[in-house]
Amino acid sequence: MFFVDEPYISDFFKSTVKDNNIPVIQTEIAKKMNLYSKTNLITESEAIQLAAKSKNPLIYTTSENAIGWISKNLSFTNLPSKIDLFKNKFKFRKLIKSMFPDFYFKEVDIKDLDKIDFEKLPLPFIIKPTVGFFSMGVYKVSNSKEWLDTIILIKKEIKDIKGLYPLKVLDTSSFIIEQCIEGDEFAVDAYFNALGDPVILSILHHTFSSDADVSDRVYTTSKDIIEKNLEEFTNFVEKIGQLSNVKNFPVHIELRRNSDGTILPIEVNPMRFGGWCTTADITYQAYGFNPYLYYYTQKKPDWNKVLKNKEGKLFSIVVLDNSTGIEAKDIKSFNFEKLLETFEKPLELRKIDFNKYPVFGFLFTETKADNFDELKKILDSDLSEYITTK
Repeated sequence: MFFVDEPYISDFFKSTVKDNNIPVIQTEIAKKMNLYSKTNLITESEAIQLAAKSKNPLIYTTSENAIGWISKNLSFTNLPSKIDLFKNKFKFRKLIKSMFPDFYFKEVDIKDLDKIDFEKLPLPFIIKPTVGFFSMGVYKVSNSKEWLDTIILIKKEIKDIKGLYPLKVLDTSSFIIEQCIEGDEFAVDAYFNALGDPVILSILHHTFSSDADVSDRVYTTSKDIIEKNLEEFTNFVEKIGQLSNVKNFPVHIELRRNSDGTILPIEVNPMRFGGWCTTADITYQAYGFNPYLYYYTQKKPDWNKVLKNKEGKLFSIVVLDNSTGIEAKDIKSFNFEKLLETFEKPLELRKIDFNKYPVFGFLFTETKADNFDELKKILDSDLSEYITTK
């Protein structure tokens, strides 16, 4: 059974659950998500009864906002504790400590940030909410001045994003400080099947504009990216599964491979693929198979088949986050037509209410491999050339 919740579900997702008769829990939020008619809706009590019939109920959530419902209503299962094992970044680091015994990490309460002995911290390091989402509150620190600036920025951001997401999704009461993981970054959609075996559904390369960049602007998948990483990443995900002992469990994993080839996880997001129906949807547009349905039916991609004739093509998600430096209340509009003109083959544009969320929209694109410059341009842009102020 699937949960739908704010902030967003795509038309592709709506079609998937309706056309395949996948049960969707009719929570109060679900009633407001404009699901298609004839969607197989089940009551909350029916969902609880279904979960009680299985040791490892097969559940998917479009948003981590649904974690609160699961914690409250499915406490008789091991699902809430398994979710927390991944969602809480400090618990996750403790889980995988045997894999990376020398990795530095420390949890600190928000009120104690000013008291930290900076000289004892490894440089550079990353600080982020212990329970976080969407790069909110994430900062890279390389020196003492940046640390003092970061404390100020964190406190300001906490005020700006207060109430935007439930505490189960984003909790800024405590932060984790961990050594900086260098190397190429990737996002991986996967699930652990009924036997606990890993199935990878997508691999995207996360490109940054600079070493200091921690934003979510561009994610790209391609035949080359899949083929070069599939076996190694599958083996790595299998180790995570062995430590956590999860089954019927979808995940969105962010990881890096450093210069000596070591794979280090940044985080594992539970019960979903990429947020805002992004990574699963671009996988369908790029390769023609449906990750939501593959998880629901416990199917594994035939990569040799789906990658056929995909040479020289890049498929990307462009996250149009508000990086202008201008507050939403002072922005009149965003020129999406001008934006689309800069891409050779836009696949889908999703406009988001930037007054409610700190993002203008999402763009899916197809780009020739030898035309990466169009992706580099949007990567380097703060998007100010596309906005009109009040």
